[in-house]
Amino acid sequence: MKKHLRKLIASATRLIGASQAGEAVLEAILQGGMERTQEVSSRGVSLRFAVPNRINRFRAKSFASKEPETLDWIDQLPKNCTLWDVGANVGLYSIYAAKKRECQVVAFEPSVFNLELLARNLFLNGLQERVSLVPLALSDKLAVNQLRMTTTEWGGALSSFGQNFGWDGGTIDQAFSFPTLGISMDEAVGLLRLTPPDFIKMDVDGIEHIILRGGSRLLARVRGILLEINDGFAAQAEESRRLMQGAGLTLKAKLHAPMIEQSAFANVYNQIWIRE
Repeated sequence: MKKHLRKLIASATRLIGASQAGEAVLEAILQGGMERTQEVSSRGVSLRFAVPNRINRFRAKSFASKEPETLDWIDQLPKNCTLWDVGANVGLYSIYAAKKRECQVVAFEPSVFNLELLARNLFLNGLQERVSLVPLALSDKLAVNQLRMTTTEWGGALSSFGQNFGWDGGTIDQAFSFPTLGISMDEAVGLLRLTPPDFIKMDVDGIEHIILRGGSRLLARVRGILLEINDGFAAQAEESRRLMQGAGLTLKAKLHAPMIEQSAFANVYNQIWIRE
């Protein structure tokens, strides 16, 4: 039924767009969707997000319930610290950290489909001076490679840079790809002159261990990391643990929300690592 409805809408859209007037209507609909926003109030902070589609409406609606452990972790960050948000998507947690803890945030997001929304969300919340957008992929070395994506929807996730596998270690279900520049965390500091982070939040759907390989100098001084790891993806989990412990960090907790427990991502946890 849903597939049939989509085909019907696609056919109607082609018919409407067949004329100059129809094209104007479609352009107005598209622009109106991108300008639609939703306000979210959580933990004493008011946030505003662009919600042009169902994914972003869901992200706004589930902001407080999808990853409460991430919000808890951000809530205890020291004020005015530097946070790297690796895999920032459309910027929900970058914006929350900048508003709630006055963090200086560096938001890494290579998806061309998410970058516009991330930039819009920063503007909607007046955070252009507090959050820096870096439109590059992080990896273990400086190189051009493919960003393989499972969707072209605004706000989509489950992409993979430089690898054929996805969040679960299996072959990625690729819907789109393009070549882009990747850089390691250590090179991002040395070559781009980015401020080294006091804390890192990393959620990149399967290549966390590869990114960690390229950050030995940075990891040796960072104060804490929130790292998303799939316990069912043994290579990712084991190498990430080894690299974190080698950097002198201690695993304090691994958590996920009840709604995750009942989903296909039940083996995925946000690990909280600290320097004692």
